Amino acid sequence: MTRADDMGLLARAIPESLASALEAVGDLPSHDWLRPPESGTVMMRGRTGGTGAPFNLGEVTATRCALLLADGTEGHAFVQGRDREHATRAALVDALLQGARADDVRRAVIEPLAREEAERRQKTAAKAEATRVEFETLVRGED
Repeated sequence: MTRADDMGLLARAIPESLASALEAVGDLPSHDWLRPPESGTVMMRGRTGGTGAPFNLGEVTATRCALLLADGTEGHAFVQGRDREHATRAALVDALLQGARADDVRRAVIEPLAREEAERRQKTAAKAEATRVEFETLVRGED
């Protein structure tokens, strides 16, 4: 996974799951704020059919932050909603994934969150599949 993939996973994670996974890491380093958590709105854009011309879909609330660890590593996060703690934890994990403890953090935080997200997606897909309707087109014998 790339850093962008990790940051996306952290942003989509359930805040309580991220908090409990981060507890498994152990002692967390202290940090200074480059940008303390701040909430605002961002414009969401969509595309017709997923590939067409972009259009403004609407605004959503988002929280962003950036922090600096004592060793000089920066962590950034951008999450949907107003949960400042979620943004802080995501930025902290982002910073830890760039340091010496990256493998431990990946095993303790990223892998469990990825499994949880895969299970959520599978449940959603199964629920949608149960409502699928199959249509058949009947052709009359006339031309």
